[in-house]
Amino acid sequence: MKIGIGSGNISDARASGRMVAEGALNSGSIDRPDFVLAFCSSGLAHAEFFEGLQMVFGRRVPIIGGSAVGVITPDTLSYTGHPAGAVAIQSDEIRCQIAAADRLNEDEKDAGRRLAQQIERSLEDRLFMFFYDSIKQPPTSRSAPVMNASTLLIEGISEVLETGIPIFGAGLIGDYAMQSAAQFCGTSVASEMVVGALLSGGFRVYHRIMHGCTPLDGTYHCVTKAAGACIYELDGRPVVPMIDDLYGDRDWRCKTPVDLLTIGIYHGKKYTGFEEGRYVNRLILGALPKGEGICLFEPDIEEGTEIQFMLRDADKMISSARRNANDLLELIQADDHKTRFGFYIDCAGRTATYSNTLTEEAAEVQQVFNRYGCPLFGFYSGVEVAPFLNRSRGLDWTGVLIVLAEE
Repeated sequence: MKIGIGSGNISDARASGRMVAEGALNSGSIDRPDFVLAFCSSGLAHAEFFEGLQMVFGRRVPIIGGSAVGVITPDTLSYTGHPAGAVAIQSDEIRCQIAAADRLNEDEKDAGRRLAQQIERSLEDRLFMFFYDSIKQPPTSRSAPVMNASTLLIEGISEVLETGIPIFGAGLIGDYAMQSAAQFCGTSVASEMVVGALLSGGFRVYHRIMHGCTPLDGTYHCVTKAAGACIYELDGRPVVPMIDDLYGDRDWRCKTPVDLLTIGIYHGKKYTGFEEGRYVNRLILGALPKGEGICLFEPDIEEGTEIQFMLRDADKMISSARRNANDLLELIQADDHKTRFGFYIDCAGRTATYSNTLTEEAAEVQQVFNRYGCPLFGFYSGVEVAPFLNRSRGLDWTGVLIVLAEE
């Protein structure tokens, strides 16, 4: 297996594509990549960047990926300016099937079904990965953005693929303004798509999820009024005034997404202690225009669900990234397997600038992989998808680390 990684940060999109592709081929001594993962920020014209990639890789090499706030490589963490990056993979051991489905914004579940129906399964399937546009409708001066729901998308995919392989993925965003994203669909560029890749062959897949939220006070609240991705009442009380009291003002209502506070669902036994790895957290996109409720990233919190207010804890985020990356590579070594490639899907909210930290959380992962001599490539996403507590789920404010290994 040959892995080549390239990156760039220049404003000329076509030249950036060529620079990134040439860097990937050269760094991995690759002559014929079998497939490519590539990402660039919304500051670059995606079609021109893709064209630049194809000038170097060739038009027959499938390229998937798309919009990203920034990229992560062994020696780069870039999310300002015009960041772009790609990893080229050449392998006799890995087989890759790529498929795409359109009209994501019309029906996420149906798009997931149509995507999975194009995939042919085999006994050597190891993982399915998909990327989709996070943004259904960008924010306006009066309203928060509307998101495509990973929950429904995963349901559609799982109905067809059923069980047997882990499903990973990401909702793509190109900037913090949460404008519309674009997808690299193998040989073309489009929007409101979901693109998937089934990887099969003689390799092993390992993964870890990086967390970083802690309960505000340990109190459980019952959702007493909700619809779709919106929560209106907790414990029979309007939720927005409750959050006003937590912040001590109304300024949070103007933020998209909301700073610091998240909604947590604990998948463990209540009042038995804090287990970070048993929480699914939901970022608050913002308050509804008249303050009647809050919008979340996903429509999966129903009436009757018990939730907790959570705080995004920068120290826990950084220590979780360091610990999980190190533990994962130690596990692979203990299994007597060789690490070949690490892929990191990292929430854009975890950058030092956005989280107001002195340390880059992704740098902890980067340092661990450099110490082990394993190539690492990643990008900053809107939503992260990984197997969690017996099924794949859309996650918020996490990092999902995937490692391909060989015996």
